[in-house]
Amino acid sequence: MSDGGLRTIFILLAGSLLLSCLLLLRPGYLATASGLGAIVVGEIVLAAVCKYRQTFFPILIAAFLWAGSAIPYHAAWLQGRWLVLTVGAVAGMAVYMKDRDHHFSTFHLVAFFCILAALISASVSAYPEEALLKAMSLALVFIYGATGARTAVPTLRPIVFFRRLLLGCEVVTYFTAVCYLLFRWEVLGNPNSLGAVMGVVVIPLLLWGFLTAQRVPQRIRLGFELVLAMLLLMSSFARAGIAGATVSSLLVCISLRQYRVMLKGLAAGIVLATGIVMFVPLPSNAPRWDGSESISEMFIYKGKQQQGVLGSRSGPWMQTWSVIKDHPWFGSGFGTSVTSDDLTQLALAHAHFDSRIAREHGNSYLAITEWVGLLGVLPFYFLIFLTASKVRKVFAWLRQGGDVFSPALPAAAIVAAGLIHAMFEDWMFAVGYYLCVFFWAMAFILADLAPAPMAAYSRSSAVVPEPGYMAMASGQ
Repeated sequence: MSDGGLRTIFILLAGSLLLSCLLLLRPGYLATASGLGAIVVGEIVLAAVCKYRQTFFPILIAAFLWAGSAIPYHAAWLQGRWLVLTVGAVAGMAVYMKDRDHHFSTFHLVAFFCILAALISASVSAYPEEALLKAMSLALVFIYGATGARTAVPTLRPIVFFRRLLLGCEVVTYFTAVCYLLFRWEVLGNPNSLGAVMGVVVIPLLLWGFLTAQRVPQRIRLGFELVLAMLLLMSSFARAGIAGATVSSLLVCISLRQYRVMLKGLAAGIVLATGIVMFVPLPSNAPRWDGSESISEMFIYKGKQQQGVLGSRSGPWMQTWSVIKDHPWFGSGFGTSVTSDDLTQLALAHAHFDSRIAREHGNSYLAITEWVGLLGVLPFYFLIFLTASKVRKVFAWLRQGGDVFSPALPAAAIVAAGLIHAMFEDWMFAVGYYLCVFFWAMAFILADLAPAPMAAYSRSSAVVPEPGYMAMASGQ
């Protein structure tokens, strides 16, 4: 029997034994909905481990997305997602270290120093238990990104991973459109979350799928879905999401010299913005057009011209700067912020205070500076710099004649949108947010896919003229 078969049998036997012991010790678990739900989740995770490379990544993202949405039973996933992430990180490390061609680079070393900085900052936090848990969660995210997420991408045909991801984005687009436009059900909650999902993930992937479509029906379908995703993005009035999607799309079109697509996209955006303001029913918290201002002002100021373009961000930014000045070197502790609440009321034994010790920062880069201080933030900024340099490298290579079928393109487009979006939202290191997990998984994948100098990609193979360069196949 092969090693894979033996491993599968061992996992099934171990899981069955663990489940039997649990039911013998706690038979009441079968009498509650939460207990049965936990057993079902455990079975799903166990099945995903058996087919780790093919199935675990979508299950992990689905778990975090479910926990952050308004889908029924989402509260159960608030705790269940950490179980899935822990299993993914541990199993990912075991699977990845077994590969003979595994390698770690400067990118992964810097990520390790980020984990150390987060752990050290937890010791100076006013809420050390909470900060330590968040630092450990960051460690799980980075470990999974450095191991499990990379194994999800086939070595010989990495484009297969992104084709599956594209299919998932198509499903998400239709599901979200039905929920928001037909049933008026804000399934993602905050409009900024809708903007984040559409602007950072869905639109960059759909644009890549549209540009690589080989058949006319496929191109028409993806074009319609891209317009639908743009409609959802514009209806959220989320300026950060709109900015991220716009910059990412411009980088893709300019690097590939797709100027006609770029102009058509800009024209479609203007038409959609006008149609949304005038005809589409909007949520109660969305700005209303009274005819006294232009359509562009509706999206730029969101009905609050007296505050200015960044009026909603200036308050959190100034408060964050104030905390940085008061705690310049070691910060307030990873994932925790200084609040005006009474500390004696907050310091309850072994409790968590996520909603009371976290506040809006309006910028991921300022948030991490407040959390870990000027000393601890150095590896984080270096990691962001390395990520941005990978993005620049991909688009520069595409501008010089690179292949649109390269799997590095969709990864770079997503990461570029995320880097822009994080300038106005503080999710980049908020480890409980699904976009944080997805973004860093893509960043670690991009670190592998970024083309080496003089590497020539095609639809079915990658030709590397000099020995030592990484070769990637990107077959359809």
